[in-house]
Amino acid sequence: MIEIEVKGYADDKVFERVRRNFKLIRREYHEDTYFQHPCRNFAETDEALRIRIRKFNGHFEAFMTYKGPKIDPNSKTRREIEVPLSDPDRHVEILESLGFEEVMTIEKTREKYYVDKGILIMLDEVEGLGKFIEIEALAESEEAVGETVKILREILISLGVKKFERRSYLELILEKEGSHGEAR
Repeated sequence: MIEIEVKGYADDKVFERVRRNFKLIRREYHEDTYFQHPCRNFAETDEALRIRIRKFNGHFEAFMTYKGPKIDPNSKTRREIEVPLSDPDRHVEILESLGFEEVMTIEKTREKYYVDKGILIMLDEVEGLGKFIEIEALAESEEAVGETVKILREILISLGVKKFERRSYLELILEKEGSHGEAR
């Protein structure tokens, strides 16, 4: 599956427009722990491996996600493989036993909204970075990417987004801290 994602910087006005115009699915808290491959530099290959712990409404979910290199110059579109985890601590233990190293854990609160036809908007408040808005859709093939990115960008612009961002939260935090880490 290909995740077509466009991200922009947001402020209170953008958040309020989304809250007024779209249906809230739920509020979530995320802990995203990123790992570096022992033999491949993910910063150079533009890949990512993370374990996400997601908490909402007293519920807990965990997933391991591999994100391939970005495939579109105007968005964060990537091939994504995600699997549920029943015991994330044991999965971390397996990764570390195989030589993977933890790079960083990023914490954020997320509000998830339904737009239309499988399009979702996420309002993120990322610890140490601030407010962002992401909009995403899924596609079966790369042929749909260009037109879908255009539609997603137009929706964000209509909500008041003026500046877009292709870098991941991990990349932004590492840059802010002055280290250009080895994971994406």
